[in-house]
Amino acid sequence: MIVSVEKAVEIITNGDLVAIPTETVYGLAADAFNVDAVKKTFQQKDRPSDNPLIVHISGSGQLEMLTDSVSDAAKTITESFWPGPLTIVVHKRANVPDVVTGGLNSVAVRMPDNPETLALINRTGPLTAPSANRSGSPSATRATHIEHDFGVDFPILTGQAPSLGIESTVLDIREEPFTILRPGSVTAEMIESRTGFKVQSSEKKSDSDKHSPGMRYTHYKPTANVSLIDEVPSVLKSNSTYIFHSANELKSGEGIYNYMGDFDKLAHNLYDHFRQADYLGHSQIFIEKLPNDENSSILFALKDRISRASSS
Repeated sequence: MIVSVEKAVEIITNGDLVAIPTETVYGLAADAFNVDAVKKTFQQKDRPSDNPLIVHISGSGQLEMLTDSVSDAAKTITESFWPGPLTIVVHKRANVPDVVTGGLNSVAVRMPDNPETLALINRTGPLTAPSANRSGSPSATRATHIEHDFGVDFPILTGQAPSLGIESTVLDIREEPFTILRPGSVTAEMIESRTGFKVQSSEKKSDSDKHSPGMRYTHYKPTANVSLIDEVPSVLKSNSTYIFHSANELKSGEGIYNYMGDFDKLAHNLYDHFRQADYLGHSQIFIEKLPNDENSSILFALKDRISRASSS
């Protein structure tokens, strides 16, 4: 059920939940300072309570509501990338509820690039907004995904649907060198180029899982089994979805997709393909292995999501 900004404000103010569009995926929004509302988020998603949430804000002044000290580095990075698909992890203020941070002394924050969602947050204040889907399943990138998971009457804020299709990069800026805990469309190279700060990827998966929302548990996984294949096969199996990127000719058929090198478009549609495979009753999803292409900023994030979807 699509609702206006005014109606969404009313829903949030009453301590309830509303799905919000962002440039990455849809989020399931609640008042970040209303403990009962945030708890409803975990209940709605069946999400483990120790899995931290990202707090969404609409301006730099709201960042000061969440952390005691906004460093010069934080100002430089956010001025370079906000609004946009970059989440920063900072030390949290004592007034930020533990339910938001999974009991950690840090909080993850970002400013989404969507006018209707920013207008909502301007009026409500900071909102927690994990992906608007059942926990563990593919993130919602279409309004129909939310309707499938939560019912046709669940409120969805009006606005443009996600354009990227992959969750935000999560960057821990509490100490240098800064660390990417979850890859997204904003890469380490982009951050270093724009800001001059040294950035590294988390070397230990357990470290990333502990501090980064969306990484501690199985995520992005459809019911169908996801497998990587080395090349485009000459014969395709029935009851299966295929995702290619290098075929010279476009193969046709239900559940067959070829992106011919357009990895941004593949990222935009990946979760929808996962969900469509389940809707069609396909038992297998075969994805052609992605290349090592430094010219595509989305490839590392794509590989991460596909790897997590294919792991047991």
